[in-house]
Amino acid sequence: MGEWTPDVLGDGFEQQTLPLGDDSEGEIVATVVRLLPERAPWWHPMRWGRDRRPLADVDVLYVHGWSDYFFHKRLARFWAGRGARFYALDLRKYGRSLRPGQTPGYITDLAEYDADIAAALAARGDATGRRLVLFGHSTGGLILSLWASRHPDQAAAIILNSPWLEFQLAAARSAITPVVELQARLWPMDAAPQVDLGFYSRAQREVADPDDPVETNPAWRPEKAMLVHAAWLRAVFAGHAAVSRGLGITVPTCVLLSQRSVVPTRWSPELTRADSVLVVDDIARAAVKLGSSVTVERIDGALHDVFLSARDARDEAYVRLGRWVDGWAQTP
Repeated sequence: MGEWTPDVLGDGFEQQTLPLGDDSEGEIVATVVRLLPERAPWWHPMRWGRDRRPLADVDVLYVHGWSDYFFHKRLARFWAGRGARFYALDLRKYGRSLRPGQTPGYITDLAEYDADIAAALAARGDATGRRLVLFGHSTGGLILSLWASRHPDQAAAIILNSPWLEFQLAAARSAITPVVELQARLWPMDAAPQVDLGFYSRAQREVADPDDPVETNPAWRPEKAMLVHAAWLRAVFAGHAAVSRGLGITVPTCVLLSQRSVVPTRWSPELTRADSVLVVDDIARAAVKLGSSVTVERIDGALHDVFLSARDARDEAYVRLGRWVDGWAQTP
């Protein structure tokens, strides 16, 4: 097993580097961050008996989205406060795992992340008798949904925060796919024109709550999204096509989404109360194809990352998450 060291988040967070070999750009690593539940005081009966917190037998694995990494302290504490062991994975070439000279986020097949996920799960140590909850945001939600479909006996529940289950131009995806396929074969590193004007980042700043501060590293989470390369987009399209066909996931799944979308062509206060990244109605339709037990929670006023929304929507997101998790935990 690797060594756990203090993480940049401080406050009890630790990290471990996960070696994954090499590719043409050099050493590949992933990074897993953990927050363990606090132990009861020595005088408390729970210290010496069975931990009766509702999620004491649960491990959570969180995976971030595109142009992102893990920094959600409050979300980790939500789980640890219920007794769960919380783990978050910075995938290869993202955040803590990005090395000099590497193309940020670049991959040609989303199934390659199986190695990152396997390494993160192994870093937990003994997980005998523990339930695994997968928690994915945006592209991370797509990655974990596909992984759960390929590994049907691993997870006990899945929670997705605005998962990227469908292309923003859903009706055009089938027509665009052959063009993307050709470009990816001939010029895999070709970059698409940058269409992010930085409005999503601005919306997060506009609604930032001084009573619940969130700090991010701009080198790991830039103002404008990272460049999109042809081979990466082909991999994502393949994932969208798989979702469209149905993934057959049988474990309970919760999908958290904003109530509405806004197209970010110019700055508007509307962008602080809606998802400006995905078409949430298309995501809601795609979500029911994940499996046989899917709950869709629509949150008025939420941003693309519902846990970075204005206070009222953010608090509502935690209420909805808590209600779903507590109900799931009590189900035999």
